[in-house]
Amino acid sequence: MSSFGSKMMQISPKFLVAAALGALLAMPLAQAADVEQGRQKAEQICASCHGKDGNTPIDPTYPRLAGQHRDYLRHALIDYQTDQRKNPIMGAMAKQLSRADVENLAAFYESLPGTMSHRR
Repeated sequence: MSSFGSKMMQISPKFLVAAALGALLAMPLAQAADVEQGRQKAEQICASCHGKDGNTPIDPTYPRLAGQHRDYLRHALIDYQTDQRKNPIMGAMAKQLSRADVENLAAFYESLPGTMSHRR
């Protein structure tokens, strides 16, 4: 075994723990969503098209956002921001949003009662 290989095997467990802790601390912390902040942002930019309640869009082709899954809403907004989803209106609106705005809006709309029903 080379001297490098034998030195690698001699790394102390304390060093490994310290390195792992350092890596965890360097990672961005996930921000907890704030439903009230999401409500405020929704009233500012979303309600004019999707309705204040998230269930009454101004055009029947616009989606109802109330009751949608948080992950779906988050991904949709990020896809509009990155042009993975193409819509000139939604792209322009989504690009104004911070990461916290996206999280807060997704949490807000998920918290609302939706009007979709499941048929059996």
